[in-house]
Amino acid sequence: MAHGDITHIDIPVGDLTKATQFYSNLFGWRIAEMEGFEGYPMWQAPNQVSGGGLAPRSAEFTQPRSYVEVDSIDDTVAKAQAAGGSVAMAKENITDTSWWAVIVDPDGNHIGLFEGVVGG
Repeated sequence: MAHGDITHIDIPVGDLTKATQFYSNLFGWRIAEMEGFEGYPMWQAPNQVSGGGLAPRSAEFTQPRSYVEVDSIDDTVAKAQAAGGSVAMAKENITDTSWWAVIVDPDGNHIGLFEGVVGG
């Protein structure tokens, strides 16, 4: 994927088992936990490209969130802030070779950022 591609979509859920059954039956998504990401089952669409995760719902996470791949989270955050955006969650490690953060656009929409390679 390249800078600007939507790479992942998280769906907030209250019951992982129920949500897994719902989405796999409704859309034919393959949904499974990966080693190191227990409690966060990942889904993949039949096209083998689209995917994301079923994430625990919280007071701060109530709506699906798209993640955009970027070349540099630090540069993208600085650009977003200069354009009137803010940071909802600072850059954090996913793995040794990947990171994520969440920005907020001027309209209040939360957009996830992804940098790196998972499992790389």
